[in-house]
Amino acid sequence: MNAADPVHLVWFKRDLRTVDHAALAAACRAGPVLPLYIAEPSLWQADDASAWQWGFVEESLTALGKALAELGLPLLRLRGEVVDVLEALRQALPLAAIHSHQETGNALSYARDRAVAQWSRAHDIAWHEYPQMAVFRGGKRGHWPSRREAFVSALPATLPERIIAADIPPLAHAPARWRLFDPGPCRRQRGGRGLGLALLSGFLDERAARYRHGLSSPLTAVDACSRLSPHLAWGTLSLREVTQATRARLARLDAFDPHAQRLAHGLHAFESRLAWHCHFIQKLEQRPELEHHAPLAAVDALRADPNPQWLAAWRDGHTGYPLVDACMAMLRATGWLNFRMRAMLMSFASYNLWLPWQLTGQHLARLFVDYEPGIHWPQAQMQSGSTGRNALRIYDPVKQALELDPHGKFVARWLPVLGKVPLAWRFEPWKMPLDVQMHCGVRIGHDYPAPCVPWEPTQRAAREQLRACQPPREARIITPAAPARRSRPQPAAPQQLALGF
Repeated sequence: MNAADPVHLVWFKRDLRTVDHAALAAACRAGPVLPLYIAEPSLWQADDASAWQWGFVEESLTALGKALAELGLPLLRLRGEVVDVLEALRQALPLAAIHSHQETGNALSYARDRAVAQWSRAHDIAWHEYPQMAVFRGGKRGHWPSRREAFVSALPATLPERIIAADIPPLAHAPARWRLFDPGPCRRQRGGRGLGLALLSGFLDERAARYRHGLSSPLTAVDACSRLSPHLAWGTLSLREVTQATRARLARLDAFDPHAQRLAHGLHAFESRLAWHCHFIQKLEQRPELEHHAPLAAVDALRADPNPQWLAAWRDGHTGYPLVDACMAMLRATGWLNFRMRAMLMSFASYNLWLPWQLTGQHLARLFVDYEPGIHWPQAQMQSGSTGRNALRIYDPVKQALELDPHGKFVARWLPVLGKVPLAWRFEPWKMPLDVQMHCGVRIGHDYPAPCVPWEPTQRAAREQLRACQPPREARIITPAAPARRSRPQPAAPQQLALGF
């Protein structure tokens, strides 16, 4: 390229791929291109971020760098706040424009985007944003389903045959210092597009046959679920390509083959959840304040004084309820948990321990490698009974264990001490007679904690308090506390769906 040619920056965020990448495709058609990833200390040191997530991102960035190199493009990786980095680049390069995908992230990323928009206007540098999911800004109420279908059905973004790489400039930009929150050793999923494609292929060809019947149990969900959620959250795969690959696989199935029929049932259920995935992100796009404030303010006031001992017991997996503690142990060891168990963790924390959803949601966000703010926070409110319009879903951990782990294998795996407890007592070990405790060598209150709260009276009290502060059914119209700052999605019936699918 000529040194005087204006450069088009491609700012990668949660879109770590080169395939179906609208921002990269547009920039490559416009002129010399410089791909850029900025590690932002303010985001990565926030209360919802962790070293587990960063590990997945780093692996994905390595794969992205190789994919860009095959196109003849270098990946410039810098650390610092975005406006500072952009200003350093502006002083070193003739910048024509910035290209990026739209992001529906947390409040920090929203504030950062506003600052970038202000900076770009001040320096007369165009910033082009492109949707990368079926989430839209400025949409009219009632049009979301048709717009979503048009988006996922459209042809993927393609790169031109001729791509011009911009030179990486010498920068006097000092990298910012940071310190990531590290929850400890973790056997998390690994990042990178290649691993995402392998998961997608295995799911479409085989594992989807077990999806419908296996996604709820923590025992079977590990293999029955797609495990694509971190790849969609960090954009190593595009939502459109996953949707289109699912539909293409469905079209090739033999309607008379029994295995194909099971695959079809699973793939239809999976495609439905892909749609709800975007539906929930659209909620946060419309109302960014949902990360911190419930639509029903009275609910937040009820839990204003959390019990620190109960919070610690829940966070550390010492509640005395085996399925709750086993799920927290699995999450702390792997960074993943299926949706039903995520909902149960939030339910127990919110109803039985009476903890605020903001506090418990923040802890879970750090542990989820597939943390997606647009799904996480609306779901945290739904599962804590804080919306004022959704049914109260209170999960009985003993009943869930009997249904989803009838032989106690999951509990025994993640709480080895309870593997010595007879199955008859494994889900309610506090009911074991003393002679049984002595015989199996598990003393309640010593080797395994007694329940920190009784389930029945605490859930009943929570239900009564929440119902008392809810508006009458005919008046349950949720209105923003402030004018909507983004778009307005099509209202739809609430569904139980989050990450972990």
